[in-house]
Amino acid sequence: MKISKIASLSFMVLGIVMITSCKKPQPDLKPNILLICIDDLRPELKSFGANYIISPNIDELANAGVSFQNHFANAPSCGPSRYTLLTGLYGPPSNDALFIRSKKITQGKETVKPSMPEWFKTQGYTTVSVGKVSHHPGGRGGDDWNDSTIIEMPNAWNKHLMPVAEWEHPRGAMHGLANGEIRVNASNMDVYQTVEGNDNLYPDGAITNEALKQLGNLSTNTENPFFLAIGIIKPHLPFGAPKSYYDSYDSITFPEIEHPQKPKGRTTWHNSSEFMKYNNWGKDANTDSQFAYELRRHYAACVSYADAQVGKILDELKRTGADKNTIVVLWGDHGWHLGEYGIWGKHSLFEESLHSPLIIFDPRMKNNGFKSNAIVETLDIFPTLCELTGIKIPDFTQGVSLENILEKPNTTGHNAVAYKANVSTIRTATHRLTLHKDGFAELYSYLSGDNEAINIADSNPELVKELTNALKAKLK
Repeated sequence: MKISKIASLSFMVLGIVMITSCKKPQPDLKPNILLICIDDLRPELKSFGANYIISPNIDELANAGVSFQNHFANAPSCGPSRYTLLTGLYGPPSNDALFIRSKKITQGKETVKPSMPEWFKTQGYTTVSVGKVSHHPGGRGGDDWNDSTIIEMPNAWNKHLMPVAEWEHPRGAMHGLANGEIRVNASNMDVYQTVEGNDNLYPDGAITNEALKQLGNLSTNTENPFFLAIGIIKPHLPFGAPKSYYDSYDSITFPEIEHPQKPKGRTTWHNSSEFMKYNNWGKDANTDSQFAYELRRHYAACVSYADAQVGKILDELKRTGADKNTIVVLWGDHGWHLGEYGIWGKHSLFEESLHSPLIIFDPRMKNNGFKSNAIVETLDIFPTLCELTGIKIPDFTQGVSLENILEKPNTTGHNAVAYKANVSTIRTATHRLTLHKDGFAELYSYLSGDNEAINIADSNPELVKELTNALKAKLK
């Protein structure tokens, strides 16, 4: 009887083993990618040295990954900067850069290289975009940015989503203020605002809620890794955030604005026209210190609001368990002046317009919390993600992989290039050369402490020549 029971038990075990062995083994999935894009984000975060900014969630990500303290965007405006991120190529300097590329694809008259999400999609990734990842949130054209016959990035995304909630359409959400307020005439819209309520008062609340939903769905897919890109709009103008974030800066003192004067001579200075078209109550931030303070405080409140959305996304990633196999990249699309050189906005080729945060976290990495001082640029993100996921780096990308810096963070970087119409710039570890189309040169030294206040091009012709050749070689 005992032998019979043992035999029966053995047959049961054998049967279970045979059934299990007949099941198709689960493949080892390549790492997922979570790309978080934040609009107009200066590297003014606690993890980047600004102790007066409240950014605990981004700081936590920086402490888990590698933060690139000297990352520079390739263009000082949303559209062309996102073009470089999403294609790995230099492109048109205008905000419709991706739509220009899209038109070439639909016309079929010339070969257009695949975008980064398209490249990953061909490698088996499910690609999803939520919010402002390309220039138009949701990636569509038309008057209200919701025309599905005009696609900003053909072939790129399995889903390209933009929840609009009470803001009616993506164009409305892009510059939306609390409770569904849409920008009709910017001069009638306050440049800053704060309202009592929760995070859903502003469009980023809806974006984050949709992102959490997509993250939950994607994490259950055992067949394909995911490439999820999430675009958070704030701190883009107008500065609007729930009052709790504004109140959190009540007892915080901001440092003095560095080099607040308009530079002498020819530069890429501008009159802050994007900022000036909003209702500023007739005040001048360059002469009214209290108004300047309020602008900086409201900008900081927007940063903390954006940081809170990052926290929700990272918490959901951890809740799903997908964090153990997900590479996270947090990227600011460019910088933003808060009074430096008398500018309130982006669009210049000064440091403030181009310097933005970049954080890369790979759960397999060992150098947690390292701050890299290597100079890197946005173009590097595409090849880096390819190398980290084991995917072939396409031969057309113009950036370089940062994997060696992630492995050995003391590794030096490389020069960073940026451009706008009729002028381009190259940033080295010690200097910046800005070259105008007509040959006029601006040269600045970071060794003297003058930053970009004094043009030393005339007294350094050999260095101007050297950097001019380096700049032209990069852009070629």
